[in-house]
Amino acid sequence: MTKEETLILANQIFQAIFTQDNPYNLDELKAQFASDILLPTAVKDSTTGELTYSAMPNAKSYITDANSAKRDSTTGWLQPLRPVKGMKDLLQAWQDINYITTERVYDSENVSASDPIYNSQNVHNSTNCGGCKNIIFCDGTCDSESCIACQRSAGLNFCLRVDDSNTCSSSYHVICSAKISNSLFIQDASNLHECIFCSHLSDQKYCISNMQFDEKTYFQLKPKVIQWILRQKTL
Repeated sequence: MTKEETLILANQIFQAIFTQDNPYNLDELKAQFASDILLPTAVKDSTTGELTYSAMPNAKSYITDANSAKRDSTTGWLQPLRPVKGMKDLLQAWQDINYITTERVYDSENVSASDPIYNSQNVHNSTNCGGCKNIIFCDGTCDSESCIACQRSAGLNFCLRVDDSNTCSSSYHVICSAKISNSLFIQDASNLHECIFCSHLSDQKYCISNMQFDEKTYFQLKPKVIQWILRQKTL
């Protein structure tokens, strides 16, 4: 994805959750919501020097998936026999071919700065995601669409910062929960709609801090919470 495409997507997600435009540039968005997520980082292809991205940043040598495939179809990876007197020679021979493959993208399209990604499209700087569309800064997210900074979750739509959860939509900061919609700051809960700051609840709507409000009062308070969220810059 290009930077422009990524920011357009981020704006759509913010509108779905907060009914407001995304106020952050791409670097700020990552710092604000994904600073603790282990995302692919920039490294250099050891064979060409080109910039690439890997989920394993501590390796000594890298090669892009495309360059690895190119070598496989041309010179190949089998090495000529060389004299081996001991472990030093074996380790040197291993080092000569032991490149970590980067930007592993399978059955996917329009993917940038990511590794690995499976059966997905429109992905930016994400890892271990499959069956996804329109995702940014995600790790271990599956079968989801239009998400930012989500981890180990599935069945998400228009979500920001959802962890260890499933079947959530238009929600922010959800942890270990399921069937959450149009909600903010939810933990260990299920089947909540239009709830804020709630934990350990099920089958509720218009609750804030586990207190039941009428619909009118709830929607008077929700904009105040949204404004508070968008002022909490940690940059």
